[in-house]
Formats: sequence, structure tokens, C-alpha cells
Amino acid sequence: MADRRPARRKRPRGEVDPPGLAPRRAALRLLDAILRRGDPLDIAMHAAAQGLAGADRAFAVAIASEALRWMTDIDALIDGATAQSLPDDVKSRAVLRIALAQLLVLKSPAHAVVATALPLVDGGPRRLVHAILSRAQQENWELPEHATLPSPAAARWAAIWGAPMVDAAAASWSAPPPIDLSFAAEPGSDEWPDAVALAPRHRRLPRGQAVEAMPGFAEGGWWVQDLAASLPARLLGAGDGRTILDLCAAPGGKTMQLAAAGWAVTAVDASARRLERLRANLARTGLAAEVVQGDIRSWAPGSAADAVLLDAPCSATGIFRRHPDVLHRIEPRQIAEMAVLQSELLARAADWVKPGGTLVYATCSLERAEGEDQIAAFVEANTRWTIEPARADELPAGIVPDANGFVRTLPGQLADAGGLDGFFIARVRAPSV
Repeated sequence: MADRRPARRKRPRGEVDPPGLAPRRAALRLLDAILRRGDPLDIAMHAAAQGLAGADRAFAVAIASEALRWMTDIDALIDGATAQSLPDDVKSRAVLRIALAQLLVLKSPAHAVVATALPLVDGGPRRLVHAILSRAQQENWELPEHATLPSPAAARWAAIWGAPMVDAAAASWSAPPPIDLSFAAEPGSDEWPDAVALAPRHRRLPRGQAVEAMPGFAEGGWWVQDLAASLPARLLGAGDGRTILDLCAAPGGKTMQLAAAGWAVTAVDASARRLERLRANLARTGLAAEVVQGDIRSWAPGSAADAVLLDAPCSATGIFRRHPDVLHRIEPRQIAEMAVLQSELLARAADWVKPGGTLVYATCSLERAEGEDQIAAFVEANTRWTIEPARADELPAGIVPDANGFVRTLPGQLADAGGLDGFFIARVRAPSV
């Protein structure tokens, strides 16, 4: 694709950046890294927001996230206001995307949005950008009730799950999700009075609170973890000192669940940076696990374990509410590539389960190729392994196993309580001998 971004305009002598320009410029870099290079938001953030203070960094991420979440609808407004459509790779469109996200979603002051948008155009059509932003204010532009999903994802999910799921996904995508906390022990009945308990050792809170400032953060009795992400470890029950391998473990939510449930955990992950977060989480919560850096395609444990939890690398389309970049980056090619990797990792993980032991396989994906199809292929190739169906009494109210005993969470489930991330979870049993 040709780079249509104009050269940076020559800065007039004495010109001073308007207040608040730095986080907006970082948001523009984030959008470019995600849409042009295909970088994940959390990776792009490290370079794009380098040097920003915490509040500015959070603002940059919020701007980019809302621009991505509402991009289809924002683009429709831009195209309706221009006689000739702006190509996607023109910088002025990117500036308008982040500016309109601030105006229409974040409700930032209009004067601050305009003042910081124009310097970002860098020699491009500043008058056009100014005119569109002025029109947006004069005509009181509004976005639809629900954000429109990118058409490739919508079409793919409609074919897999049907139109109602796509409608539910659009509704759940239209705002960031609430904050879910997992607890090492059940909180007292008088604690967290404003929270909703959707499962044992779980509380759900409204979004908008700084996690580090919430009660008990320093004491380490809880950690942030979506309810759906807590389900794989729930299917393993109490450990009673038994051994478990937590594979692809970072940043450690499931590791902490398992340690709190009495398992002797070995947490394995290939990423040194992500393992730093896991170790920090263990230190804060006071929970214990052996932490190992290793790529499980080549690493192997010294002995088999009573259980293995494989939260396999995946397309992450199930966590699109939290990571709106996913639906703009992931294509069928990447899903197929991840499915090949998952099959390899599942085969290796199965070799490390003791006879009669348990393997739980999970992905935060809404693609059957990364969930149901993986387990179907595994049990077909390993005929002595058996599916151990999940039971309703192991799961939160409102989540039920499917006909095969798998757990599949979809947009629309628990919608009145704030919804769930998309997950697939299966539990299989190794042959006894």
C-alpha cells in the first residue's frame, strides 16, 4: 500500500504545542501501529506511549481504543461529510478518527479536541479537518446505540454462530466491560457492598476505578480476572497438594487461582516480560508457584503432573471487548496459523499428564477452529482419552455446558450483569494405564 501520509509541515518559529497534544499524538501512533502494521494494542503501546505519565498514557489508550471500537461508524460520518472519500491510509482520516472518538465517545471538550487535532495533520488538509470537526459540533453528530462490528468478523461469526450472536457482540463491544475480581478466599458478606457476586470468590464492579487504588490491592487478596477467564481453573477444583502444569501461564490469573485452590503449581511461559508480571502478581498476593521460562514446543517437565492446564495462544477474538484492536487485525490466515500451533501444543501437553490425570484446554477465542475443532481432532487421534463433561454445579449460574460437555461462553450471556469474554474450555481425561 502506498504511503499517502504527507510530509511533516515546517514548524513556525516560536510555535508551542497546545496542552494535551502528547497523549493525542501517542494515540495516533497507536492507531497507525495497529492498522498499518498489525501490532497488538498492548505491544504497540510500549513504543507509542513511551515517556508519557500514567494519566496521559491511559488517555492515549482510551482514545485509540474508542477510535477502534467505533471506527466503522466514525468512518461513515467522515465519508458523509466529504465530497471525495479519504483513503484509509491518509493521515487526516486517522486524525479525524481519534478526534471524533474524543468528541462523540469520550466527550472531551471541543476546543481541546480541535486545538490538538490540527497540529497532528502535519501539512495535510488542516482546513478540511477543521471543517469536519466544526460540522460535527454544529450538527450535533451522534453515533448509533451500538458500535458496528468490522464486516469480516461479523460475517465470519454470523456463519458460525448466527445473526443473534453478532447483534449481541455489537452490543457488548459498544462500551468497555466491567471490572471482575478473583479472590484467593471468599470475601466477607460486608465487604465490597457495591459489587455483584456472580460466582464463588468473584466480585464484579463498575468500570472507571483505578485498580491500584481499590481496597485491598496492596494486601493482595484479589486480582483482576474476567469471570470467563476464571472458568478453566474452576473445572480443576481443589488441588489438595497435587501437581499441575499451568502452560502459557502469564500474566498469572489462573496460576493464582490454582495456587489458592491448593495445587502445587508449575507456571510455564515463553515470555520473560510477561513472567515478570506473573512474579509480581504472586509476590503481591503471597501465593506460591514454581515459575519457569520456556517455550513448550521444546521445553519439557522433569516428570508428569496430576493435571495440566493449557490456556493456548490464540487469535484472542473472545476478548474483543477489552482489546478492540483484535477485530481489525485478525484474519482467517492468522486463525488457521494459530490452530496449527494449538494442535502441536495440545499434543505435547497431553504427554505430560499422569495416567488417569486431567487436561483442561482453553482459548479466549470465538472461533470453532481454535476450540471445538481442536478437541474433536484430539480425541479422534487419541482414542483412549475421554471427554470429561463440565457439570452445571461447577459453573456460575447462567453458564451451562453444551451437549458435548464443553464450556463455550458467547456474547449475550449474562448480558444483564455485564456480559462475559468469549472462551472455549474442554476437560479431557488421560487413560488410566
